[in-house]
Amino acid sequence: MVKKIKEEDNIHKEWYKEVKKINTPEEAKKFIEHLINDYGHDYGTIVHACSVAAIAGFRAINGSKQGGITGFQAGCIGWQMMEEFMNIKGPAKILDYKNMLYPQYHQKFEKIISPETWEHLQKEAKKNLEKREDSKLEACQEVKDHWKSIVAGEVPFGYRVVEGA
Repeated sequence: MVKKIKEEDNIHKEWYKEVKKINTPEEAKKFIEHLINDYGHDYGTIVHACSVAAIAGFRAINGSKQGGITGFQAGCIGWQMMEEFMNIKGPAKILDYKNMLYPQYHQKFEKIISPETWEHLQKEAKKNLEKREDSKLEACQEVKDHWKSIVAGEVPFGYRVVEGA
């Protein structure tokens, strides 16, 4: 029987506890089938269901004889997920604000970008300007002016280009 749930029911909070117990593909399959077949999801709970289903898959593979990924490898998985499911392509940055507690991380919080990131932004702005001229989708003038300033070499939002950033 399908139980209609809403995010405010907070059932999803239990899923994050349950998923930590998963170590095999069979357990992951059963858990994912439970998420699919036993609930009628709303806009918010479907997101949590997808998230914990992915975690269940990660845990099942990592719990196998071939598992044992490192923190570095887990970070690679996270970036791959952002590329594939969030369409974040090209240079990106995740900022962990708790690192503000440690002075050795000061550079992470400066408004600097690498020359490679700057070059990428300029190429994308140029491509956007060229693509939009032929397209029925028109960017507003403020956006086009912003892209033009980037192509012309103006680094936006008070950022500086710094080698090694």
